Amino acid sequence: MAVSIGAALVVVPLSGAAAVAISGSNSPTPDAAAVAIQGTKYVSEVAQIGAPVAAKADASFQVETPALTVTVNPKPVVVYRPRVSARTVANSADVAQAIAGSSIIAEASKYVGIAYRSGGSSPSTGFDCSGFVKYVYAQFGISLPRVTGEYFGVGTRVNSPQPGDIIVTPGHVGIYAGPNLQIDSPRPGKTIQFRAIWQVNPVYIRVTG
Repeated sequence: MAVSIGAALVVVPLSGAAAVAISGSNSPTPDAAAVAIQGTKYVSEVAQIGAPVAAKADASFQVETPALTVTVNPKPVVVYRPRVSARTVANSADVAQAIAGSSIIAEASKYVGIAYRSGGSSPSTGFDCSGFVKYVYAQFGISLPRVTGEYFGVGTRVNSPQPGDIIVTPGHVGIYAGPNLQIDSPRPGKTIQFRAIWQVNPVYIRVTG
């Protein structure tokens, strides 16, 4: 007779009337000794399977994962580009050429570094913009206005300025020193210097005495 135990099928030899009943059927009769040995083997295997083992609720597990390499982007490098200083411009070839080609520029260059002073009109007190231009031209016997706005009414306006000509815009006046270059007394906190022409649509004036 076949008995199912769990997932295994165990064959148990029968005796007596049960064996006779089976032998009387059309099914072939297995060897009794072979059946007994096979049944004993199955029972042993089933016993070895045992009951299922349940994992504890607080069981811990370790999972191996590959190591990760994290690359942090470097901080951007700040590059500082210093502004062109008055000293740097004053040593340029353009300034040297302007000084050599114009007595007005040569005279004006003597006062580079003197501080701006509102209302100032001499090297000892400092200069404002119109006081500086007036003082430089006075060294050549040329009298100019003390007020910036009055410069629009002196000399001759020119479209092609030369070093030594006057460059004037509303509120400011300086001396033209060459292409994109002037010398002036800028504003409080600054000094007389050669620097780029920053004015928009300036008027160029030539005064010849």
